[in-house]
Amino acid sequence: MFRYLIATLVLAGAGLSVQAQEAAYGVDCSFPIHNKEFRCGDLLGDRKQVYDDFMAGCREAYGKKGVRCDSTENDRIEMSLRQPAGMVNYTKTGFMKIRAPEELRNLIAAHWERNKDAKTQEKWPVGNVYTNHWKAPTYMVSVEDQGLRGGGYALKQKIWDAAQSTIENWTGMELKPTSMYGIRVYTEGAILSPHVDRMPLVSSCIINVAQDVDEPWPLEVYDRAGNAVNVTMEPGDMVLYESHSLLHGRPFELKGRYYANIFIHFEPTGRPLHDDSNDYLNNLDDFLPPYIVPGSAEVDKWTKQNPHGWRRPSPSAPIQQINSPEGHHAAALGDVEHLAKIASKSRRSLNAKDQNGWQPIHEAARAGHKDAVELLLKHGVKVNARTGKTEKGSSPLNIALEYLSEDHPVARYLMSVGAENIESEL
Repeated sequence: MFRYLIATLVLAGAGLSVQAQEAAYGVDCSFPIHNKEFRCGDLLGDRKQVYDDFMAGCREAYGKKGVRCDSTENDRIEMSLRQPAGMVNYTKTGFMKIRAPEELRNLIAAHWERNKDAKTQEKWPVGNVYTNHWKAPTYMVSVEDQGLRGGGYALKQKIWDAAQSTIENWTGMELKPTSMYGIRVYTEGAILSPHVDRMPLVSSCIINVAQDVDEPWPLEVYDRAGNAVNVTMEPGDMVLYESHSLLHGRPFELKGRYYANIFIHFEPTGRPLHDDSNDYLNNLDDFLPPYIVPGSAEVDKWTKQNPHGWRRPSPSAPIQQINSPEGHHAAALGDVEHLAKIASKSRRSLNAKDQNGWQPIHEAARAGHKDAVELLLKHGVKVNARTGKTEKGSSPLNIALEYLSEDHPVARYLMSVGAENIESEL
């Protein structure tokens, strides 16, 4: 039986109370994180063999395309090294475990109970190694699927609204929604590779919805000192975490039938919480988002992926409003009801370009709104529409892959309808 740092974090007045035991290991012990050389011998058992079997399983599952397993894996490790060093952190610990607010728990639990038997198997991109889905398939109970009882945009917005204030109070920053997975169901033998999330998934939470396990399946995170912290969760528990900089995963196999979580993500606007003035705008970069450290290695990477820069809030706009044309604004917020109204009046507006050559579908793809992307395609928007005044920019799928991830519902949906990953020529 190995030892690891166990942390319990609870709100105690205005601060945090942390109770922990001495750490026994750091990175590259349970699973490759910064490189593929294991550092801790047999402290945790033969972890090298576990990892070798993991990668061999991916290569075997994809046959001739198995080389993509290694390229995806190299990208995961490189990103785990580079990205955290270039991120602005808003909390001292990077994570905190609490009970989810009652309203939030009830919304998610009710949707799970209504639809758990309607879960669908997730389709992962070729060579994806963030889970061993070839051995332990994952399933999804979407919150935005109108075909499920109670599902749809209204439920998605209610969940965001119910989670937002808790994460804002923890980070001290105003947030805006960026992405929400449905309820993901992991199965027997599942492994989740340690990683950091792609931006703009920045201020986030994990809520355990339900589980049927033989022993706890710990969430492994790494504190600011690089120590492994194994956090166990029960249904209704909520782990707040700075997902853009905090290494997190579940490298030990799930022992049990299933483990269901929902992931809810936000992006800081740059406005300190409860600041009603616009003075904060003077401190924002004209190009970079507020959570990237100027001068860091991440700047070059982000700039190549975002040649038009980050969209600053408009000084005259209400909090969280995006200063963009009506269709773009609705798409960026995932407001499918408003998009439908726009479509009924003028479909041309759904194809309109803003000053940077972006169409609403690009905004929806970047923000992770699958239902908005679906609506736009149903109304005739081109699935491979490109950004730029001369249409030599990125396609929606390329944007989804750059801003979100291969396993995000938007990316998976676009691939399922034949979208192409077209990179910018600008």
